Amino acid sequence: MNLQSIELTNFRNYDRLSLDFSDSVNVFLGENAQGKTNLLEAIYVLAIAKSPRTSHDKDLIKWDEDYGKIKGRVSRHGDILPLELIISRKGKKAKANHLEKRRLSDYVGLCNVVMFAPEDLGLVKGGPALRRRFIDMEIGQIAPVYIHALGDYQKVLQQRNALLRDFSHRAASLEPLLDILTEKLIGLAAEIVHRRLSFVSMLNKWAAPIHAEISQGREQLSLVYQSSVREVSDDSDSSKIVEAYKAGYGQLRRREIDRGTTLIGPHRDDLQFFVNERDVQLFGSQGQQRTAALSVKLAEIELIRHEVGEYPLLLLDDVLSELDDIRQTHLLGVFKQKVQTFVTTTSIDGLDKHLLDRATLFQIQKGKAESVKG
Repeated sequence: MNLQSIELTNFRNYDRLSLDFSDSVNVFLGENAQGKTNLLEAIYVLAIAKSPRTSHDKDLIKWDEDYGKIKGRVSRHGDILPLELIISRKGKKAKANHLEKRRLSDYVGLCNVVMFAPEDLGLVKGGPALRRRFIDMEIGQIAPVYIHALGDYQKVLQQRNALLRDFSHRAASLEPLLDILTEKLIGLAAEIVHRRLSFVSMLNKWAAPIHAEISQGREQLSLVYQSSVREVSDDSDSSKIVEAYKAGYGQLRRREIDRGTTLIGPHRDDLQFFVNERDVQLFGSQGQQRTAALSVKLAEIELIRHEVGEYPLLLLDDVLSELDDIRQTHLLGVFKQKVQTFVTTTSIDGLDKHLLDRATLFQIQKGKAESVKG
């Protein structure tokens, strides 16, 4: 899979931009605040229909403009697929092969990407919300129906929380509605958690040997999905998850009413990282945490290749300068696997010579991009 070209209109600091890419390595070179990361973000948004940097779509539109547009040509399984995403203050409109998609879940997954930025090195030591977002974005790429279930879950969760906040005023009349919303939430929660458990199991399969190789056999990495319902474990099937949630909501009903919020569910779950059976978030060194994060990112690439049959695009946002020689060597090894890669950097001095020999360079300055090496 590769991105042959991209066109931007009113995206971030770009008025108009049209670029053709190499199917190997593409380097975006320039000083800070010139638009390198914005260009990388545009590729990500074209694929995922969401930004890795903001949850507000209006931030993606150039100042004082009504809309922004991203167009790209993707080579997938030997076919050329035109993609288009229009972003306005009313929402997003997606097209694939010039046909509009009614739901974004029908669009996401047509182009797969893995992005690695300096903040991703904080995946292990950051908060649970960061890890939940990571899981959700990656599952959405390989199983787009998951996005739909996740959206439905958030809607029902908001309705249930609003009902719980209002409960003290008219409890008796709201009991039947609370039962209905709880049942809906349980069904959606079970679907989401079952997919997350399967994803973490697959990620474990790829991440463990990568981590062992980077650590030269000294460390063993394992990932554990931490459910807010104790009875949910790695081998729980959908029916067990449903029963666990029914029991959990039954036990917590009074406390949820008192607090006015839903206390268990996928929105409160987490992902734990263990190195040599010790929680690396609590007891690991910064080096161990970074190695775990890198291993997971490299595992993502292999997992997506396994699931969709092609390597995803790899986006590296100024991350090479954050890694030591050993970790950088393992990341650079990915390029040899014919993964189309996009790299941002302020200088080529620190980049691997073999990488530069295969790279197409683009000079980025004030929202303009110019190819400086073919």
